[in-house]
Amino acid sequence: MSTAAQIAQMKAYTDAATSGRYAKRSGLVGKYDNVRRLWEDEVTRFFLRPHLEQLIDRKASQMKRVRIMDLGCGSADGYELLAGIRRRDADLQEFEVTLLTSAVLGLYKGVDLNQELIAQARDQYGQNPKLIFQQANFSAGLPLVGNERPYDLYFTSYGTCSHHNEDETLIGLLAEIAERTRDHCLIVCDWLGRYSYEWQTLWTNDLPENRNMDYVVSYIYDKEERAQKRDELEHLRLRLMTRQVAEAIVQQAGQRAGVEIKALQFFDRSVLTGRHMDTAEYNPHAQPLRQAVNSLHEASVRTDLSQLLFDYVPRAGFEFINDYFEHLQMCWNSLVTFVDELMVKYDEKSQQYLTPPRPIPASYPPALREMMERMRRVVEATGWLGYGLPRENIIEPQLGFALRHLVTRLQQGLGCAHGLVGIFEVDKSGC
Repeated sequence: MSTAAQIAQMKAYTDAATSGRYAKRSGLVGKYDNVRRLWEDEVTRFFLRPHLEQLIDRKASQMKRVRIMDLGCGSADGYELLAGIRRRDADLQEFEVTLLTSAVLGLYKGVDLNQELIAQARDQYGQNPKLIFQQANFSAGLPLVGNERPYDLYFTSYGTCSHHNEDETLIGLLAEIAERTRDHCLIVCDWLGRYSYEWQTLWTNDLPENRNMDYVVSYIYDKEERAQKRDELEHLRLRLMTRQVAEAIVQQAGQRAGVEIKALQFFDRSVLTGRHMDTAEYNPHAQPLRQAVNSLHEASVRTDLSQLLFDYVPRAGFEFINDYFEHLQMCWNSLVTFVDELMVKYDEKSQQYLTPPRPIPASYPPALREMMERMRRVVEATGWLGYGLPRENIIEPQLGFALRHLVTRLQQGLGCAHGLVGIFEVDKSGC
């Protein structure tokens, strides 16, 4: 995409930022809703954590700290995501479990083309001298000043790489990163997934000719506002990505730089909970599952679990994708209905089931069996509490985490979600 086109598209983000809907709030609605904070960010943290931990340990062995460049930082979204990574699953007695502490962070540099988002980031974190924010167009190359040293982690999030409508600009950027790397670095690339159920009408087998989508920024408004503002909504031209195509792009970048850019991990993020599941802009069969999952994590709100049941509608000609979603649907719905049955059968007064729960079939996938058993223990351990709304504030959030675990274990990293993320490594230490 040309610089002029990118600047024109920035109006969509400017409008969102100035509307107040990108403010740092949380809950059922807004940019930082429960799904964003407790599902999307946490899934990225889960997959990135072991690689970041190794990077930190590697730098520490060299008596150095970690330098991070966040390309498309928004209002410091990437920093907040990275700062929330925990070194490991903490024991109950542990207090300090953050991985990216001040002691190991040398410098974080956030870069974004949108001035309003950069201003928000500076307002929030400008007092920290280790955190700097720069307005720049990194599609034209790395925004480096003078003899600025290379970075150890080049990070992108939330579809940033999909702004590279033409692969050439991303190939050039990745090649430059690889060329400038002295010893070792990690690169995180984040695209929109080609085969997300949210935009099933855009699925295609003709990938070279159907690369980009017209992404309408309608999710920041509720249903009534979307209808009223239909002619005013901003549109973005964004690249849709599969793992196969992503691997080809990275390979070309490595060849240009003369060094291998090794893929360490691919993962799908927001498989059933992307924002356009609720809007149904690109799939008339999409159900508002994000809204239902948001409700699971909202304090003191009771969720109608029937709203979580997913009815996948297959599309002819995409059997390998249909098989994946059919399997996921069966597992997802089995977990939801199992928990619903547990709560119906559980008697708070006697602290036992009126009739025994149905046994969990041994034929079920391990991740599903594990989460069903875990939810059985959650209901038994907390269903009798009475005080503090145990269903709303304990059982339902745990069901949310169980569904997140299930989707995370069953995802395949092929581009079948709102986000496709790749973690790559450039290692010149053995050269």
